[in-house]
Amino acid sequence: MQTILGSGGSIGLELATALKQYTGKIRLVSRNPRKVNKDDELFSTDLTIGNNVDAAVKGSEVVYLTVGLKYDLKVWQETWPLLMRNVINACKKYNARMVFFDNVYMYDKDHLGNMTEDTPINPSSRKGEIRTKIAAMLMDEANKGNIKALIARSADFYSPYYTSTSMLNEMVIKRFNSGQAPMWPISTMFKHSFTYTPDAGKAVAILGNSAEAYNQVWHLPTATNPLTGKEWVNSLAEGYGKKPKVVTVSKFMFNMLGAFMPVMREIKEMLYQYERDYVFKSDKFEKKFRFSPTPYTEGIKKIIRQTKVAASEPQLA
Repeated sequence: MQTILGSGGSIGLELATALKQYTGKIRLVSRNPRKVNKDDELFSTDLTIGNNVDAAVKGSEVVYLTVGLKYDLKVWQETWPLLMRNVINACKKYNARMVFFDNVYMYDKDHLGNMTEDTPINPSSRKGEIRTKIAAMLMDEANKGNIKALIARSADFYSPYYTSTSMLNEMVIKRFNSGQAPMWPISTMFKHSFTYTPDAGKAVAILGNSAEAYNQVWHLPTATNPLTGKEWVNSLAEGYGKKPKVVTVSKFMFNMLGAFMPVMREIKEMLYQYERDYVFKSDKFEKKFRFSPTPYTEGIKKIIRQTKVAASEPQLA
């Protein structure tokens, strides 16, 4: 049995699809899980409760933590350490290997132009401090030999699924499809890497099923030569047959919008990622597993094709 904790997001969906290559027993765990494969086992629960996590993990050989919490600092402060401890304890109890899907919030902002697994840890945000803390919790246990675990780290991601809540999907792709001008934070002149979610799902499945991958941090496969914000918008505009007009959202605008949209207040502390080049390297994974990330041109074509279909379908209330 291989279990995905937080199976409802873009990464969980891609991972569930990819895991069919390795196991016939997949358990999907969330508050409202839905089958990805016809024989998936569904387990509905609240993962903030230790006994619930224990029950969700029982019988698992590999456990993937892909939970996406509400983008709210207070929620993160209260929930992430508790959730991580619950999952670590359950995996130790049942001798399950653990894979944590992570982001780059803990990296030193002055090293974002060349991010590798060895990039200095020096978070520039309160959310980054939380991610630093929970990643350290996990690797401390692994280094002590108490658990077999690994961290699979991704850049910002982009997805062919219209329901994805990534920045690129929310501020560019969905706005193109709704007839609105796309938006980009701070400046469109800097390079910005994005990890393609189908690649991420395949890579996390590979890592989880590779004994030699454990007790390490891995960057998930991400295309080289990232586009600038302007190039992202122009490439998507061309594919959608739209004018490449973009609204650059300044810090002042984030402050104004934050008065009406709480998520904008939460994003504000992460804006440093758009004030400089953001280049994510995945050479370690690519060389070890002979994996070639999806080129941006191909990923953009697939996203345009898929989101055009999704946007035209009637939405359920």
